[in-house]
Amino acid sequence: AMALSYWGWEGTHDDIAHVVKPYQKDKAVMPYELVDYVQTQTELNALTRVGGDLRLLKTFIANGFPVIVEKGPYFRDISYRVTWMGHYQLLTGYDDARSIFIAQDSYIHANYEQDYAELVDQWRSFNYTYIVVYPSTKRNDVLNILGENGDEGQNYRLAAQKAVDEIYTLEGIHQFFAWYNYGTNLVYLRDYSGAADAYDQALALYNQLPEDNTIRPYRILWYETGPYYAYYFMARYQDVIDLATNNSIDMVRDDEP
Repeated sequence: AMALSYWGWEGTHDDIAHVVKPYQKDKAVMPYELVDYVQTQTELNALTRVGGDLRLLKTFIANGFPVIVEKGPYFRDISYRVTWMGHYQLLTGYDDARSIFIAQDSYIHANYEQDYAELVDQWRSFNYTYIVVYPSTKRNDVLNILGENGDEGQNYRLAAQKAVDEIYTLEGIHQFFAWYNYGTNLVYLRDYSGAADAYDQALALYNQLPEDNTIRPYRILWYETGPYYAYYFMARYQDVIDLATNNSIDMVRDDEP
């Protein structure tokens, strides 16, 4: 709603929620659902891509395009524990001298100062996903900024390489996210065998993390469902069932469906 309002849209958060989240207890709204809302319910357009970086975010902002990022911060949940969860944030400005973005953050406050390095760590857990809302007349401007990433297939290939680079430079939970991202990019490229192998590596690292749900990103399958596709198309049906049961359904702590 904040991104749309920048371009003169006069609706509300509730207008969007009634369409993208008609069932109140739904745990997540996917980026493609937000893009679909813009394209079908407004006169504006939108696209989502992965594998973003700070330079790209700043280029969009400098050219008059606020950017939505999907990230995984550690927030206090309804059980008053600090845990990892998914979160969208709208970036509307930046200050290189202080290494901060200016973010419109509905969970925190307006004009929130988002540190560059902290954003990268949180953004990694969602494959560096970003959404740009724009008038259709400015589509060429958006594509020119995206460059190679304008093509969706090439975008996933570049993001896959970025994930590989991080696999061999990061450790611990950050390496887990890198392997997970690699699998996710391969799913979109329809390399289900490679994706399943990547998710196997990711989940092995996940199991090595401390058995502490204030550390483990146990909600990840609520938001990022790539393993279900990879294992399903590799005919690993029991793995699909086990993941859905053990890493998603049984991990809901508030007795909700």
